[in-house]
Amino acid sequence: MTITNPMDNIDPVRLTLESRFRFSCHKGVSCFTRCCRGINIILTPYDIIRLKNRLQLNSEEFLAIYTKPEILEKTDLPLVTLKLLDDDEQSCPFVRDDGCLVYSDRPTTCRYYPLGVGALSSQVPGDEKGFYFFIHEPHCKGFEEDKTWTVREWRKDQGVDIHDEINSGWTELLVRKRSFPKNIKLTEKSKEMFFMASYNIDKFRNFIFDSSFLNRYDIDPATAETIKTDEVALLQFAMEWLKFILFKEGDFKMKAAT
Repeated sequence: MTITNPMDNIDPVRLTLESRFRFSCHKGVSCFTRCCRGINIILTPYDIIRLKNRLQLNSEEFLAIYTKPEILEKTDLPLVTLKLLDDDEQSCPFVRDDGCLVYSDRPTTCRYYPLGVGALSSQVPGDEKGFYFFIHEPHCKGFEEDKTWTVREWRKDQGVDIHDEINSGWTELLVRKRSFPKNIKLTEKSKEMFFMASYNIDKFRNFIFDSSFLNRYDIDPATAETIKTDEVALLQFAMEWLKFILFKEGDFKMKAAT
């Protein structure tokens, strides 16, 4: 299955970080949890780390139980989306009538709602030159509430600014690959590496520490020690590795032969 970029089907009114809007979502709003049904949620690498740890699963188990693989159109890169329940409303597996079971670890897309986010050229979401737009679903009554925000305030309140910062290396790879000519395709091996480094963080850790990787590449010992236990640092290392693999950029050097 191929998933299209939501921006392809939206004619957005571009908002900046300082644009103001009125919105609030709470149990007293008549449409509460409606936005958690009949949805399409692309999971970012940091989303998966947060959710799999919340559920006490390894990344392989989480991917198998809660996600399905997709291909992002115009990039030919693999993505994962949240697998919805097979009910009449195609509900998120974590939603209940009284709210979200994993709210403090909810995905980036959920944190942004009712906003969507885009980027201009090589800029990534969260940069000053990124832009935002409303996801104005007819059923949503949150826009009728009195609370007002700037986009900047909303991002900070929802913690999405932190998510964007951690995911920035991954987002940059998507944006850069999207700018490639259509005839430039990745090899299946490159796609497999992208999938593992982006979404299967536990398998990527094994790739680094249980293979000949550290014997072949000159990795600073302090860096190796940090990424062994710090998943965010490991994710950032993984994105640098992908940049090296896909675009031949970075400081990865082979060890000198002895």
